[in-house]
Amino acid sequence: MTPTRTRVLPLLAAVLLALLALLQTGGAPAARADSPAAGADSPADSPAAGADSAVAAGAFTNPIVTQNGADPTIIRYAGYYYHLGTTWASHWEMRRSPTLGGLKTATPTTVYRETVASRCCNFWAPEMHRLNGPNGLRWYLTYSAGVSANIDHQHVHVLESAGNNPLGPYTYKGQVDPYGDNRWMIDSSYLSLPDGRLYLLYSFWEGGTQNLYAVRMSNPWTPTGGAVRIATPTYGWEKVGSGVNEGPTILQHDGRTFLTFSASHCDTPDYKLGLMELTGSDPLAAGAWKKFSNPVFQRNDANGVYGPGHNFFFPSPDGKEVWMAYHANSKATDGCSGTRTTRAQKVNWNADGTPDFGTPVSTSTALAEPAGTPAAARR
Repeated sequence: MTPTRTRVLPLLAAVLLALLALLQTGGAPAARADSPAAGADSPADSPAAGADSAVAAGAFTNPIVTQNGADPTIIRYAGYYYHLGTTWASHWEMRRSPTLGGLKTATPTTVYRETVASRCCNFWAPEMHRLNGPNGLRWYLTYSAGVSANIDHQHVHVLESAGNNPLGPYTYKGQVDPYGDNRWMIDSSYLSLPDGRLYLLYSFWEGGTQNLYAVRMSNPWTPTGGAVRIATPTYGWEKVGSGVNEGPTILQHDGRTFLTFSASHCDTPDYKLGLMELTGSDPLAAGAWKKFSNPVFQRNDANGVYGPGHNFFFPSPDGKEVWMAYHANSKATDGCSGTRTTRAQKVNWNADGTPDFGTPVSTSTALAEPAGTPAAARR
């Protein structure tokens, strides 16, 4: 006999005995507590299976993306979360999931690949924004990229989607070069004002420090007029390792416009978030931005979180909560490398209307999915 047939005979006998017992008792077998009949998901279908087996349905733990998790962007559109992060390569890949925790196991899809040598490599710091461009509402993916030999020629570039699908396809629209001299620029982001004015924010080295700049845009890839420096490292907490202001991103709430940025060198565990607020009507005017004197989100040794920074904001499914994606390391000795993973947590609000980012949570802390996550998606 074959090994398969030898296993079948005892199994058949067991089934017949079970049927006989059922007929004798007139009852039905009770559903197992972990079976679908008992109201729980089967291990194969549940997001709590595997590494997160101790996490209840409708909850998740950080990190949510471990591969290409640095400098993350998460958007929510048409019932799905989409994730992008630095690849250090020549392509962008995106993960999609109906739940935040589901991004852990989502299969990445390559949405764009570059072959032009001057912008082929070292893809950093992607951000996606849905903006009104010459072709109507489109997704615009802005990022830093350069040559293969080194990172000394990083510039800001922009892609445009063909339609409303965040997965693309995308076409290359151009390099943003406000100075016309092809200088080093990274960490681009957009500021859109209610009256339709559009600005690009970015970072670059100047006089031994890394500063934040803003420039008015006539469309998502074309600057108009001169760029203006809006921030430079001034406080001690912005200068650990070296003086750095980078990774600007906008948070608009209750009619106020805030800007978070990353401070200190990313190779240190003291990489952190600072906060600014637009207090004037013209983002390019002197004194239009107020920088808060203390960091708003930083290392938490007790929770084993180091170098938290380079964040992005996104709404909950019901639009009632603001969440923040950011990267961090789990060791103080990790730096600007592939060890940085994407994490997420909810933003709260202080009585004075400023954002309260709290402290970075540990990787063992279970977090509830954002408000309004459909029950079916929480399975």
